[in-house]
Amino acid sequence: MEELREDHDDGTVARVAAIDIAKASGMVCLRVPHDTIEGRRVQQVWTVASTTNAILELGDRLVCQGVERVVMEATGSYWRPFFYLLEGRGLDCWLVNARDVKNVPGRPKTDKLDAVWLAKLAERGMVRASFVPPKPVRQLRDFTRTRTVFVQERTRHKHRVDKALQDAQIKLSGVVSDLFGVSGRAMLDALVAGERNSRALAELAKGNLVKKKAALIEALTGQFEDHHARLLRVLLGTVDHLTAQIQQLDHLIAQTLEEIATPGDGPGGTGTEPAADGMSAQVLAERLDAVPGIGPATAQIILAEIGTDMSRFPTPEHLVSWAKLCPRTIQSGAKNTTGPAGQGNPWLKGALGEAANAAARTDTFLGARYRRIVKRRGHAKALVAVARSILVITWHLINDPDASYQELGSDWHRRHLDPARKTRDLVRQLQSLGHQVTLESATA
Repeated sequence: MEELREDHDDGTVARVAAIDIAKASGMVCLRVPHDTIEGRRVQQVWTVASTTNAILELGDRLVCQGVERVVMEATGSYWRPFFYLLEGRGLDCWLVNARDVKNVPGRPKTDKLDAVWLAKLAERGMVRASFVPPKPVRQLRDFTRTRTVFVQERTRHKHRVDKALQDAQIKLSGVVSDLFGVSGRAMLDALVAGERNSRALAELAKGNLVKKKAALIEALTGQFEDHHARLLRVLLGTVDHLTAQIQQLDHLIAQTLEEIATPGDGPGGTGTEPAADGMSAQVLAERLDAVPGIGPATAQIILAEIGTDMSRFPTPEHLVSWAKLCPRTIQSGAKNTTGPAGQGNPWLKGALGEAANAAARTDTFLGARYRRIVKRRGHAKALVAVARSILVITWHLINDPDASYQELGSDWHRRHLDPARKTRDLVRQLQSLGHQVTLESATA
């Protein structure tokens, strides 16, 4: 029988509060030790409105009660006022995943019972806190997520422009690689301004597109009417407005990155003020930009989602597990299997997916890793493996201020290949095809 010894605290909390949060209110359960009877707990349950003054009054009451920890479920975005205001009051707030704190099946379910159950789990140390970054990183996250939404919305409007042109029998997207490039945008503006002559429109071509004038004349010959021009004017105006907003967000993100510092050994380094030995997050983003597949925007998204302090993730494996880029282990008896990893952070996984897709097309170590895995596991799993490698590299670059990315080269696997193992694999493949293999050493 295996004996488990733990030198650390068992996680129990004597004075705890739990909040079951709804849109307009929250059900609070306070559990503290009895004043005179040892081993007995005193429980209080009441409703608090989700207004600023009511939450601040709740914070004062919990501080007076000496509450050591406040636990709440991640319910939409309604948890944010409770978490931020109580955190600002000096309380230790934990945000937990609602899936991990479900009540026993078959039991009645009310807001009061949910709050009591959550408090009992918290006081026994049976909950895990979700990752909530400090305030400056949360502000950076708001900017990057808004920019991502605006970029996606701009792409949708660009597709609507192409649909409007297809409706008018204008096949410009079949000839122009970028409909919103210099030549394409000039032709769109001319169509909106009233130009209908296909030859005149084709004369607006620039660069290599000049060689395709005949194809342009044919593609620009259609039934473009005033109705399409009015619709196109609205769509192009929306695209231009979103582009201006994205540029403004780029400026705000760069400014916020300069104000965020990585933790160092000197004073500060909490993410709210610069540390003596820390560096700005902007410098960190530039270091991440050296990794194949990661561009400036992707580096900014990664820092916004995981922060600049890796003490929350002791090892790269912890970060990979939190991002849900590794399979879930399932063991029962002598059987060991893997299950689905889960959803994870969609903003982080989206950025890592784009980075992995870009790195897969490069002649680098990450590109070679993709090509090795895709042959036996398929495209999707190969991309996840590359995304995991990128996240591990990111952890090391953030955690170690002296680290820098070193490219291993696309031939790294070949240079570190075991000749005997490779020979054995090739012989086995030939034998499976029905051949008898006799090995003979090559003469010099």
